[in-house]
Amino acid sequence: MEKINGFQITALHLAGFKSFAAPTTLTFGDPTAITGGNGRGKSSIADAIAFAVTGLPFFGERRIDRLHSDDIPQMSVTMEFLDSTGQAHTLCRSRKNSRMAITYDGCDVRQLDLNDLFGERDVFLSIFNPLYFIEELGDDGKSLLERYLPRLAPEEILSQLSEEIRQGLPADWTLSPEGHLKQLREDIRSLENNRIYLQGQQDLAASQLQDGTQQLIVLRQKAAGLQQERDALVQKQYEGMDVEQMQNRLVELSALLSDTQSTGQTTALADLHHKLGERRAAVYAPKYAQPMAEVNARIQSLAAQYQREMALASSLVPGFVCPTCRRTVTKAELPVVQQTFRDAAACIVTEGKAQRAQLEELNALEQQSQQVFQQYQSQDIAALEAQIAAAKEAEQAEAAQQDALRREMQSLTADLELGHLSQEEHQRLTACTEALQQVTAQLTALEQTVRAASQDFTVQLEQEAQDIQRKKEQISHLILYVSKRAELTFSQLTMNRVAIALYDVVKSTGEVKDTFQFTYGGRRYDRLSLSEKIRAGLEVSELLKRLTGRNYPVFLDNMESVESLDNVRPTGQVLLARCVGGADLTVRPVRPIVPPTATAA
Repeated sequence: MEKINGFQITALHLAGFKSFAAPTTLTFGDPTAITGGNGRGKSSIADAIAFAVTGLPFFGERRIDRLHSDDIPQMSVTMEFLDSTGQAHTLCRSRKNSRMAITYDGCDVRQLDLNDLFGERDVFLSIFNPLYFIEELGDDGKSLLERYLPRLAPEEILSQLSEEIRQGLPADWTLSPEGHLKQLREDIRSLENNRIYLQGQQDLAASQLQDGTQQLIVLRQKAAGLQQERDALVQKQYEGMDVEQMQNRLVELSALLSDTQSTGQTTALADLHHKLGERRAAVYAPKYAQPMAEVNARIQSLAAQYQREMALASSLVPGFVCPTCRRTVTKAELPVVQQTFRDAAACIVTEGKAQRAQLEELNALEQQSQQVFQQYQSQDIAALEAQIAAAKEAEQAEAAQQDALRREMQSLTADLELGHLSQEEHQRLTACTEALQQVTAQLTALEQTVRAASQDFTVQLEQEAQDIQRKKEQISHLILYVSKRAELTFSQLTMNRVAIALYDVVKSTGEVKDTFQFTYGGRRYDRLSLSEKIRAGLEVSELLKRLTGRNYPVFLDNMESVESLDNVRPTGQVLLARCVGGADLTVRPVRPIVPPTATAA
């Protein structure tokens, strides 16, 4: 898509958009008169055109939900227009449930594509809406102007300054004159602060040199007295004592104590107590429980079998059917059969007695095994208790040895610390040592102060005065350069009655301060009437057309309050909206739009 440098709207198709709930088609000319009462849709047309191009309403608000007609989730705006070559195009934007869709000449596009086509949103809205740039952009408008103002080459500005000024500019200033000015001022403040400091140091040095010499004498005398007293106490402290031998003995005792403090005895004693507890808690596990249970079960089975045999023998009568051979017993055979059952019962009794004898034998073995276990358990417990008693005696002997070593070490330590000194003398030795350290530190600091006081700051003060003067001259030359640049830059913003100030040079300091002020006929913008604001905004719209090279339509709202537009002649399509009380909406092309090809014909 090629860049659109200018266009004229020929038609607008609306549906579900603000007051245009039903599909509506509007035709435009150049200029186009839009009239109607309040709430009839005049401002909606401005919002629709802005929405088609930028996705935002006439004043760039971000809340676009209000653009939907009541209870209609989908809205669409289709704008038909002719570009500057006379070629027809169609731009359609629709929105449904917060989802936006855009087509350009039937092809899907993105807002980024439209920004490339029509320019950034703020540029389009600043041209289309004369009040947008001044009232909505604020300081962002200054940034927008600066992006489109032609850059002046430093050579072009320098050519209008004198040779003296050009030669007096500092090195590497062209990258950022304002930044260089700021740095020069900071350098001067730093140099001036340093001069104040040096002057104070010079005055202080004279005073310190006089006072410091007398203080040095006093401190040196005090240090000598402390040193003499300390030396006397040190000489008395270890006189006649073999300090080295005492220190070696202390090391030897420390090693012996470390060896005797082994945790072996304690660990062994803990192990013995643990074993004793386990042996006492040991419980006999029966060895013959399973065989005894099996024999007992056999005895129970034999008893049940004996009961069955005896019951059968006592219940025999002639005609009895044998459960084994299934033969009927006659009266003659009955005694023989009875005797057979009695014999079987007798065999069972014999076997039962044998099993019971075996059970008694197993029970005797079990008792004997339990007695052996208890005997061994008692012997083990007695042996462990004897071992524990011996371990305790060894532990007590070791503790006594450690106490003796500690007492000897404490005695040696006290001798090494005090020597032949009493407790009061030792405290005095410590106090003398600390006081001597403090006096020595004070002497070192005072000696440095006296040496510093003897320095001469005159040469350094003179050098910094020259540096300050040189930097002030550089600031003066840079200020002249920045002033000339601002003068040449402002000349490109010339309008009929509107003036814009982007920078302000403070005459007293030469500092360049940012500003962004509009005046119309010499009056501040915030004090203008609505009519004057519209006429001022139209001049700004035409200025942006010149700077950006884009000639877009202009929508002038509230024209009922404007008597004339004699301050500026619009260069593109103009849409004039006027309020007519109680009247229906009317969109009337004053003159039809004729493509360039038709005009040539």
